[in-house]
Amino acid sequence: MLYAIVDIETTGSYAAANGITEIAIVIHDGKQVLNYYETLVNPQQPIPRFIQSLTGINDRMVAHAPAFHEVAGQIHELLQNKVFVAHNVNFDYSFLKHQLQTVGYELEARKLCTVRLARKILPGYPSYSLGKLCHYIGIGIANHHRAGGDALATAELFGLLVQNDKHGVIPGMLKGRNLEQYLPPNVPVEQVDNLPTTPGVYYFYNGSGKIIYIGKAVNIAKRIRSHFSNNKAGKQKQDFLREIHRISYTECATELMAHILESTEIRKIWPVHNRSQRGYLPKFGLFVYEDQQGYKRLGIEKNKHYFKAVHTFNTLIEGQNQLRTMVSSFELCSRLCNIARVADPEYNLPDVEEYNERVDEAISWLQAQLPTFALVDKGMNENEQSCILMKKGNFYGMGYLTDGVMPETVDKLQQQLEPYQDNDYIRNLIYKHASTYPDKCVAL
Repeated sequence: MLYAIVDIETTGSYAAANGITEIAIVIHDGKQVLNYYETLVNPQQPIPRFIQSLTGINDRMVAHAPAFHEVAGQIHELLQNKVFVAHNVNFDYSFLKHQLQTVGYELEARKLCTVRLARKILPGYPSYSLGKLCHYIGIGIANHHRAGGDALATAELFGLLVQNDKHGVIPGMLKGRNLEQYLPPNVPVEQVDNLPTTPGVYYFYNGSGKIIYIGKAVNIAKRIRSHFSNNKAGKQKQDFLREIHRISYTECATELMAHILESTEIRKIWPVHNRSQRGYLPKFGLFVYEDQQGYKRLGIEKNKHYFKAVHTFNTLIEGQNQLRTMVSSFELCSRLCNIARVADPEYNLPDVEEYNERVDEAISWLQAQLPTFALVDKGMNENEQSCILMKKGNFYGMGYLTDGVMPETVDKLQQQLEPYQDNDYIRNLIYKHASTYPDKCVAL
């Protein structure tokens, strides 16, 4: 078996918008170096100053170097029928795969990550960065942060790992589509191997233990693995994978419960890589406010983060129709409810105190119309059922009923459920689910 041990220097951290400035490939048979290739590459874009400082490669040095398309054929030939080896292999592999694709070459190779290998074969070191690990074990790096120096150091490290692999770690990693070949370097394979196949919510943590992403899944194991199985070349994906160090999860009985828990957790923590719910609000709300004359006024307006609506609506027409019903039923003033097209100059406003009482009655009536019901579904085992409670149109909470016995009153049901923070996003989820599966609804 032959190995291509690769190191590249680039203009940035992701392949989609950056170029390669230098590449080195060491052909290795597991015991010794058989061949060596190294070249500067003209990235055909400016090299950022901080990268020039890190690598020592500047625009002048690469000005007359070959462009990638000029050396792509030779690089592709060197990588063919070899195991692709690198320190943090998915970075180098994704970069080269993308660059080769842009000039018509396909790269499909088994991969080995010397970070992951070293953690298993040489455990116990405080850091597994190439520079620090080589320092710990006595491997010299002649030219650190240059492709040639780092590739030769990685080749020496790989030879040492082969010699010390007493438990078949390397053959195990190369067997089939092994997780070790595509997991980020810092994610323990045991955490992914032991994932359940149930619905639930999962959490990704960075190296400091901070949650950076929360997701929901119908099948936790399948969904988490899908994050790692496609190694896209874009900045967002590459930064995301690079940050993940640990995974945890919470199992749920149903997909809807997972969806609710995900929304609750995202809004509590707001992880940096969760963006989908940041701008979510139903578009319109029924608001009540008091004007300078003391009248309580009603109006349908665009929803606001900082002011709580009496009730929310997805469309303006839906809200206006509801308000007109309240105006008609409780003899409210169209002008004071902001739905009169033209103000009548001869109109006499009603008594403030008496009018405000009618507004309060209208709001109480509207809130009384909002439904109280439970969504009952399968539980985590055969001896229980899951339950999601909506109380007067608002999400109260969820939990499990032992032996599937529904309590006699709403108050008793609440005592068996865990309360959650209500929000419009969750309410819409529950209403949609209730209309799709009316047989799961229990009116209370």
